[in-house]
Amino acid sequence: MTIDPKKTYTATMVTSCGTIQIKLLAKDAPIAVNSFAFLSKQHFYDGLIFHRIAKDPPVIQGGDPLGTGSGGPGYSFKDENNNDLTYVKGVMAMANSGPNTNGSQFFIMTADSTTLPHDYTIFGKVIMGQDVVDAISRVPTQSEKPVNTVYILKVTISTS
Repeated sequence: MTIDPKKTYTATMVTSCGTIQIKLLAKDAPIAVNSFAFLSKQHFYDGLIFHRIAKDPPVIQGGDPLGTGSGGPGYSFKDENNNDLTYVKGVMAMANSGPNTNGSQFFIMTADSTTLPHDYTIFGKVIMGQDVVDAISRVPTQSEKPVNTVYILKVTISTS
């Protein structure tokens, strides 16, 4: 494991629309945080795009090296959703294609949702840059695909 679940981790995601800071929830989702931190340190996310902007559920989604919603890092890991965390605005969770299929894709909630099933591992919360998330959510789309490309320029992880 790359991370120490007892420490506090923050991800700084620089996008083409601005910077987002996310508190990573290592105690609640150590495997997801470990994977996200590992991939970030390998520069996996640098240059990828937000390939999906949706209204229902209200999310922006990225982390797919193919940019289609079907790619990943070449491995998957189990769900960590046995907690009381809920899908509120600013929450970051792993996107998946079924139970225990987490990889590199993630989504950030752009509004609260009570209808999204508790099937996704919540592993972060936006602590700065919610205005950037909101700006990305307003990018025009066609079938949930942004008309104008929104890039993830760089993701760095800090510890405190």
